[in-house]
Amino acid sequence: MPAQSGPAPRRPVAVRRLPRPRLTGLGGGLFACTAMVLVAGVCWLLFSSSLFVYGLLFPPVAAATALWVRPADVITAPIGAPIAFAAGVWPISGGSGGFGGQLMGLVSALSLHAGWLYAGTLVAALIAVVRKAVLIGRRRLPRRVA
Repeated sequence: MPAQSGPAPRRPVAVRRLPRPRLTGLGGGLFACTAMVLVAGVCWLLFSSSLFVYGLLFPPVAAATALWVRPADVITAPIGAPIAFAAGVWPISGGSGGFGGQLMGLVSALSLHAGWLYAGTLVAALIAVVRKAVLIGRRRLPRRVA
């Protein structure tokens, strides 16, 4: 007995307006790095290099990266998030002159604001795990019906 084909279920209006980009793993990492460097620039200009504001804006960028990466590359989102945090924190880390001073400023900023780093990475990892579980569930669903 063939299944009845009716109109496709409609999504709510709010969901239909969300962007649906599908980034590759590399594209997701580049998006996150670019976004965090831009966030660092905004923090430098408006908030006099506030690492608190920078850290506060990191979890939404990590979440957006995890949501916008394509399903085949979803595991790369939690890997690219901490790299993006480090790439963006470098310009506002406040190290003194020279390579050694800049490196020490970066290491200090990363260690003092590790909570934000862990929070954003955890957000990306949770979204990636849920998306992967849904993807696996959708793959197994037709086998159970048959």
